[in-house]
Amino acid sequence: MTTAIVILAAGKGTRMKSRLPKVLHPLAGRPMLAYSLDLARALTDLPPVVIVGYGADEVKATIGPGPLFVEQPQQLGTGHAVMQAEPVLAGQAETIMVYYADMPLITAATARRIQTLHQEQDATITMLTVIAEDPRGFGRVVRDAQGRVQAIVEEVEATEEQKAIKELNASVYCFDGAWLWPALHRLRPSPRKGEYYLTDLIAMAVAEGRKVEALITETPEEVLGVNTRVHLAEAERIVRRRKNRELMLSGVTLLDPEATYIQPQVQVGRDTVIGPGVVLRGETVVGEGCDIGPHAVLTDVTVGNGTRIGPGALATNCEFPEEMEVPAGAVLHG
Repeated sequence: MTTAIVILAAGKGTRMKSRLPKVLHPLAGRPMLAYSLDLARALTDLPPVVIVGYGADEVKATIGPGPLFVEQPQQLGTGHAVMQAEPVLAGQAETIMVYYADMPLITAATARRIQTLHQEQDATITMLTVIAEDPRGFGRVVRDAQGRVQAIVEEVEATEEQKAIKELNASVYCFDGAWLWPALHRLRPSPRKGEYYLTDLIAMAVAEGRKVEALITETPEEVLGVNTRVHLAEAERIVRRRKNRELMLSGVTLLDPEATYIQPQVQVGRDTVIGPGVVLRGETVVGEGCDIGPHAVLTDVTVGNGTRIGPGALATNCEFPEEMEVPAGAVLHG
């Protein structure tokens, strides 16, 4: 079953208090949107469609070729945003997966579980939800007495009773492609905000007697939405923790993982020992059996097997041969 991806990236991100479009704020050294594009590449061979609005030219220039960028000239809500993808996707895929560019922590494993559930149940809509005490502005998932999903109510529209619901909409969806496009045109704007809510499609599908499925995530950190710089810092910690765990499980020793800063694309060979306060950035590649002293900072550096780098060394765009000794405090630029 062919899947196409639509990534919603048109918002300004007012709460970031920045001139930079929210989706371009760096997360572990990469624009936040890059993580959503990585996810899309893991799920389908079709190029993702990225809906852009605020700072569209800057987003396109930063990301470069690959995605299909579609502009939403007026921000009239999430339903209206997805509608902009219809000219390029209608008839191109059986399943349309939609998610937000400000949710960079969703893993490919979870996204594939949504795809699988959608296909196995022959659902019209399959969505990801989370059980949480802090709603963080997410819509509430309304179920009937039999536990079947009936609707999503956005927080701004919710009654006090609905606001007490702990199951939240995580804003990751699979839609039946043939149903989605005409259904979007049947949406009506919210009387309160005047926006076309994508979430209104759930109640529409239920009213038509169609199947709506929900997968409750087992890892709530995946659905962290980045709306403020506080959220961005939380996401940074999670990305760093994931990378450090991956390296340690592959045979790398981190003397103090909580104080080690390694960007996701960095490669490190087994039996290398990394001291506290080390920062490894960019396209850095460290060989096997190396020793990197405390507070060394390497950016786009290649380190040969068995090399020892002294504490506080600073290196950029360098290549160190095998068994080299880099003195403490050295400053090297390629």
